[in-house]
Amino acid sequence: MKVTVNGTNIFGMPLSSFPKIALPGVIGDLAEQGLARARAASEQMTETLGETYSRNARGAADYGLKVFEISYANAASALDFVIHLAGSRSASDVLTLSTEQTRKALDMASDQNKELWALGQKLASDVSEPVRKHFEKVLHPAG
Repeated sequence: MKVTVNGTNIFGMPLSSFPKIALPGVIGDLAEQGLARARAASEQMTETLGETYSRNARGAADYGLKVFEISYANAASALDFVIHLAGSRSASDVLTLSTEQTRKALDMASDQNKELWALGQKLASDVSEPVRKHFEKVLHPAG
């Protein structure tokens, strides 16, 4: 349908049968609503990421401290072994000390790995918690 300047189509019929919609107003309102939603979502995501980074930093510091603690315990154990080894008087004493040290080191390593694994799982859970809560709130809004 071709519209002429005087507001009629090519058949000479007026176009007044179409409802007059103030498109700029509707589009403007929709744009404002969309912008408000985007701004709110951005603020929520910023808050969520801030909490996630904070938890990550705390967890990484705890993990790092545990690694230092384990390193200290291993170094002390090795130094203790060397001191006892220096005081040994026979080959059987060296063999006994070596066997005890190996058993002790394996037990310590097993316990240390369990501690680090548990700490790593706690870190992963703590870091993912704010994101999980955010998505839960977005996907299941309170009604």
